[in-house]
Amino acid sequence: MKTTVFWTIQQNTLPHWCPQNILVGFWICFKLLLKWVFKGVCPNFFIPQNNLFLTKVHGSAQNKLFIQLHELYTKGLACLLQSSSIRSYIIDVLYNPRLSICTDESIMRSEVDYDLEVVILSEGMIHIFRSGDIIIDTTKTIHIIEQFVESPMTHHQVVVIQRLTTNLLQRISFLLQNMHNDTGFNKQTYIADKMSCHMLKLAAKFGCVSDMLYIAIYYYKTLRYREALSVIEMTKVKLAQPYLMYNTHVDRERYTEAVGGQSWSTKIRQAVAEEIDLDNRICYISELIPEQQSGLKNRTTSLFIPLFVMLHFLEFLCYRHIDTTLSLAALDELQFLVHHDQGLYIRDIYRYTSWEILGICQQITGDLQGALYSYQQSLIPHHPWNEIPTATQERIQEIVQSAPHQ
Repeated sequence: MKTTVFWTIQQNTLPHWCPQNILVGFWICFKLLLKWVFKGVCPNFFIPQNNLFLTKVHGSAQNKLFIQLHELYTKGLACLLQSSSIRSYIIDVLYNPRLSICTDESIMRSEVDYDLEVVILSEGMIHIFRSGDIIIDTTKTIHIIEQFVESPMTHHQVVVIQRLTTNLLQRISFLLQNMHNDTGFNKQTYIADKMSCHMLKLAAKFGCVSDMLYIAIYYYKTLRYREALSVIEMTKVKLAQPYLMYNTHVDRERYTEAVGGQSWSTKIRQAVAEEIDLDNRICYISELIPEQQSGLKNRTTSLFIPLFVMLHFLEFLCYRHIDTTLSLAALDELQFLVHHDQGLYIRDIYRYTSWEILGICQQITGDLQGALYSYQQSLIPHHPWNEIPTATQERIQEIVQSAPHQ
């Protein structure tokens, strides 16, 4: 029971622990224990991969214990009356007709709601530390991380620092590659490449599912198309899981079944995905340079791209160098997504970016009419968050000027 208390506090399922809600706290812990017995897994709080039930609670013993606990569960909080040491303390409370104690999961704050809040908070906090100069921002972020690590942190702060560190490693990786991009292949370039790859893989280890795509972006940028496609395929498998939390969309029941009660590191690595965030001061994909420059002109340091749009975009770009048929298939998937998504994979605030990327792909393949339509969709008035209109207008002008020569 002590372990359930630790995990319940860690997950912040009950915002405030005090004598007035001790019975509510007990009931949350009891339900978690019941779930663990049913699954036969009780994760050690300090070493989550260690199952405390491994040698004691399995087989017939597990079934017997679950039946006993479930019988207590059906009695509600009144099950505590069976304990002689507790009965005298709570009997008057439980039999008080004026007292109502909430034990309904739908009324209590759910673990899923808490996780959603943490994800949204961490996404927003990352951009507070961005200003104008990339080096100053990087130094400032490192200093902030150092300060937090050296002092006690709340769970929210731990998550924010984790996301900041992931984002920092990704930015440094691409900065390092850009610094050595024009120096030709030499020992320094080789070392820089190894360091960048290592940092991106490290970021993916304690980052979320979508952080894997930064590795694919790096491989594409360094002309390793097959390696990039391999990472894309691995990412697809993770994104196809029914318990994925993407933006505010999540199947609560499946998410809870898959990662409920587990550490945040496990949750974010296996079940959480976010938009792709490209720092406009860093070159990631040459095809997007005009959009990033347009963003900087509008004083924004980030270009946000919906995750699934970036997935198909990268797939299209990589297959162009390997298999034209598969490249066109990736474009078809991207086109279907942009045209038909109802907000599940593309948030309205980033729909203009999605149309822009579709237009870029169509223009690359020579479908100028399709590209022109996509660019025009990117510019329509109901996209007030559009921060790349200059790039879009320049691309439209390029198509119009080339039309007479077709």
